[in-house]
Amino acid sequence: MITVSITGASFEPEALLADFRIQNESAGAVASFTGSVRSENGAVSLLTISHYPSMTESEIQKIAESAMRRWPLLGLHITHRTGEMSAGEPIVFVAAASSHRREAFEAVDFMMDYLKSEAPFWKQETRAMTTEWIEPKNKDQHDIGRWRN
Repeated sequence: MITVSITGASFEPEALLADFRIQNESAGAVASFTGSVRSENGAVSLLTISHYPSMTESEIQKIAESAMRRWPLLGLHITHRTGEMSAGEPIVFVAAASSHRREAFEAVDFMMDYLKSEAPFWKQETRAMTTEWIEPKNKDQHDIGRWRN
């Protein structure tokens, strides 16, 4: 079962993980990742993420279906935040359930590499008096390249 949620509201990763575990109680392994707004020593005061709802949800659903085909997963959950967020707030939560740990770990890693480098989100960081667009870094492109074969 795949759940994709793109939301402008804050969320509690611990509650999402607890619900995911209940939905996948037969799983031998559950792996998860929560990403938060970095403060970079207090320099980032605001992160703003924009998207086109139907396009973003459709693209993330497609890559999630790809993960389900690639690994024998019992469940996959992706929640991604949009709008304005302050340092420390959760941006993304990904969880995968499988019979064995390796598949769960790899599926979460795969999803995060995709979300970081290719998902259709537009990100801006506000620092002091400047705002700049954030583009995927070379490392992000390298990371997603691991999954292309």
